[in-house]
Formats: sequence, structure tokens, C-alpha cells
Amino acid sequence: MNWLELSESEILTIANPIMDNIMQASTDIDHERHVKDFTDHLKSVVTKENLEVQCKEYQAKLGYFAEREFVAVFRKETDVAIFWKQKYTKSTGEHIAFLRLISADGKILVQNVSVT
Repeated sequence: MNWLELSESEILTIANPIMDNIMQASTDIDHERHVKDFTDHLKSVVTKENLEVQCKEYQAKLGYFAEREFVAVFRKETDVAIFWKQKYTKSTGEHIAFLRLISADGKILVQNVSVT
């Protein structure tokens, strides 16, 4: 079966553990764990130094990741994008958490991820 045809629930079963790991590794500022599911290209973009700077900056301003509420899955021809409403411990605002997954070499990998 084509993984892009999985149900929303099945896609979330794949995406949630990946996003949980990314967020916890970001909180811990653990580069190796943070990029473990990234494509090679994304790994080359998210350097250890870059991650440390970004994490310290958002943690000082917004706090740590808190509740995350699923919003939608968008399917494209080659990938899926998952969106959540994201809260932080110091911010009262609502933020967007985004994860874009692709299949490469028989694995589901992160092609793009952000919280804004």
C-alpha cells in the first residue's frame, strides 16, 4: 500500500512520535537526537551550532513546548504535511507546528519541520 494513502490516524501514528522526538530533543538541545529522522539535506541545514542558537532563543522568549493539538494532514503527490496548534510554557499565543514527511530509501523522513 502507498503510505500516502494511509488514513489520517495512521499518518499521525507515524508523525506524532517523530514530532515528539524533535520537540524533546529541541528542549534538551540534543542535536544528534533532533536530526535522527531528517533527510540528508535537512541534516546539512540544521547544524549543531544553528540548533543551539535557535533553541536558546525561543526558550528564553517563549519557554518550552507545551500542549500540541492536531489540526490537519495535507497530502501531496510525494509527501504529507501535518499541522498542529502549538503552545509554549511562557507564551499565551497560539503557534503553528508543521512537519513534512517523505519516503526515501524505504524510510519515512523529515523533509521540513518548524514551529512558528
